[in-house]
Amino acid sequence: MKRDPENGAELAAELTVPALRSATLSAPRDRASGLVRARIRRLSDNPASWQIEEFRGQKAFHESADAAALKARLEATLGAVWTRGEFTLDGATVSVLANRRGELSAIRRVAAAALPPKNDGSAIADAAFTPVPAHDRRKRRILEEGDPVPFLVDLGVMTASGAVIKGKYDKFRQINRYLEFVEDALPALLQRSQTPPNADRELTVVDFGCGKSYLTFAVYHYLANLKGLRVKIVGLDLKEDVIGACSALARKYGYGGLSFSVGDIAGFRGLERADMVMTLHACDTATDAALDQAVRWGAAVILSVPCCQHELNAQLARKPESEGDAGVPSGRTLLEPAFRHGIVRERMAALLTDSFRAELLEAAGYRVQLLEFIDMAHTPKNLLIRAIRREPPREAGNAGRAAPKLDLSPRYSALKEALGADPALERYLISEAR
Repeated sequence: MKRDPENGAELAAELTVPALRSATLSAPRDRASGLVRARIRRLSDNPASWQIEEFRGQKAFHESADAAALKARLEATLGAVWTRGEFTLDGATVSVLANRRGELSAIRRVAAAALPPKNDGSAIADAAFTPVPAHDRRKRRILEEGDPVPFLVDLGVMTASGAVIKGKYDKFRQINRYLEFVEDALPALLQRSQTPPNADRELTVVDFGCGKSYLTFAVYHYLANLKGLRVKIVGLDLKEDVIGACSALARKYGYGGLSFSVGDIAGFRGLERADMVMTLHACDTATDAALDQAVRWGAAVILSVPCCQHELNAQLARKPESEGDAGVPSGRTLLEPAFRHGIVRERMAALLTDSFRAELLEAAGYRVQLLEFIDMAHTPKNLLIRAIRREPPREAGNAGRAAPKLDLSPRYSALKEALGADPALERYLISEAR
């Protein structure tokens, strides 16, 4: 999508017309200033007045402004103080970016209802003011190269100027791809979270096995800075040195809603509920422990990228048995020619394990998709489980540790019996003690 250079005064005037509903300003140019972000919203009782909420460290400062004052404020701060802005107007959205010289560019998207129909009568879903030739189009990413993101600089993915470091493009694409999944799930997260939708709502997110926390920081940046939501994100990992480094970075950026803890997924008791649970490459049954905890919390959204799956592989490696006098082969006997080859059995076990997980999450009340996370050329561990809870949100505080009700499908039971499998996730979900 094309970015057009903008005159700051003209852009500020455009953004402060009565059509402005809300805005989020983020990515402060001077990180030492203590500024984190600012939110602007139009007051419902006075459409010609706006409230400005500015966050400095852990404190929030409020003031009101009319159109003239808000225009002057944006003229003075866009590009000079804030390097990113997301503006929601009646019928359109505008994303404003500033380069190192303070020059502004804007990306406009007009809502479908505000655009004329195409010749065939269908609505235009998304358009910039100026069409861009096909050969000039570039895939839009949530985090753009050339727009420095402080935590990506410190984590070694970007240079200070925003260039992606050679050798880190795969990681950069992985982060953006994950944020796309979060963006797709955001409406369901807001609608079905356990926190009532009001001005003080705070979403709780847990990242099990966060490691160096590339994705943890990215999700916090996306939800808190780009979307202007109040979030509490907890990253959990077993490595004390890694958790210490991540905690130091969170303090450095003033990310008051982001914290890290040392601990094991299966034994984590730090929260009573969570609205979204993330896992990336949690080994073997650690993924099952995370999924079990997410279900018990009643999480609205689960995003899980499994790692190795040894448990089912070992079960499939056992010598198969006949199914009685009739001599009808079991599923294990039927597939013995494949299971006798270790590499084939390992790959089949991984796919079957994730199939079992999908069936069990559906039985626990979720709508589940198995999706490609990133191209197989980058990593063979490229399958993502996305689960969205179907039922209405539970009341806050109702999410306990009792076993959830499972409505197991006949197809799940038949596959499990045919393979002689004993999936860890089912054992975890039916256990009352976890």
